[in-house]
Amino acid sequence: MSSVWRGGRERPLAALTFDDGPDGETTPRVLDVLAEHGVQATFFLIGRRAAAAPALARRIAAEGHDLGNHTWSHRSLWLSSPRATRREVVDGHDAIAQAAGQPPRFFRAPWGLTNLALFPLLRRLDTPCVFWTVQPEGHRPAAPDVQTARCRRRAEPGAIVDLHDADGVPGAGRRLAAALPGIIAALRDRGLGLVPLRDLL
Repeated sequence: MSSVWRGGRERPLAALTFDDGPDGETTPRVLDVLAEHGVQATFFLIGRRAAAAPALARRIAAEGHDLGNHTWSHRSLWLSSPRATRREVVDGHDAIAQAAGQPPRFFRAPWGLTNLALFPLLRRLDTPCVFWTVQPEGHRPAAPDVQTARCRRRAEPGAIVDLHDADGVPGAGRRLAAALPGIIAALRDRGLGLVPLRDLL
């Protein structure tokens, strides 16, 4: 299993995943909402951000969420040499493991852009590359109600929902924190149980 786009369709389950954190303002808000609604999710952390906020990385792990590696600095791997790719992947993996006290189980490339040097590294680290089936906010800002509507319309059994608890697009973390209760309700209204990737896959 080197690349994953979705879970199986036979079970009514979906996974919430969060990219670009941890962020000192919005990640705690997201964690509070998840705890309130009894949801475990997966956080794809940027290594240098995790290294700068180890207490927050440890909180994510302690609350039962999966950890994912989103590279050291969120550099495009499509534009990276093999040596730079190794630094981004391995340094990100090691920084998250040190900050959180446990290694990441999964990997997600920034913007989903990969290269041929990536996959041998991931096999050695035993971290499959996880993409997504639903992305309610991509390169352009989307209001909380729009994000909720997109999740309600697009999510099916096996869906991997790609959310952002920190700012890639300006304001993304705050919009997501506001949208998250509605997203959870919309997915549950579709009959989907919300589980971390370790259970979905």
